[in-house]
Amino acid sequence: MKNSDFQISKLSSHLFWDVDANKLRTKEDFPFIVKRILEYGLLGDWNLLSKHFSLEEITAVVLKFRDLDSKSLSFISTISKEPIENFQCYITKQSIPPHWKS
Repeated sequence: MKNSDFQISKLSSHLFWDVDANKLRTKEDFPFIVKRILEYGLLGDWNLLSKHFSLEEITAVVLKFRDLDSKSLSFISTISKEPIENFQCYITKQSIPPHWKS
């Protein structure tokens, strides 16, 4: 991790509605924090994350996610130039047939 002065308290408060943000640790909870920022964060949250961590570090974590919404997946795939097929959440999503066609 590139920068250790990342402060969770500077992120939008709505990101952690169900957990105590004061108990989150950047190193241990990094995947959880990244996922919340991708799915529910504002542009300022993303800017703060990308200011303190490289795109490669963020992408490496997201590649291992088993689930991520389609918009967030497309966003991270596009900006990282990582093919969408390389993301675990894409592979998992494709292997689970939907209950009905939308």
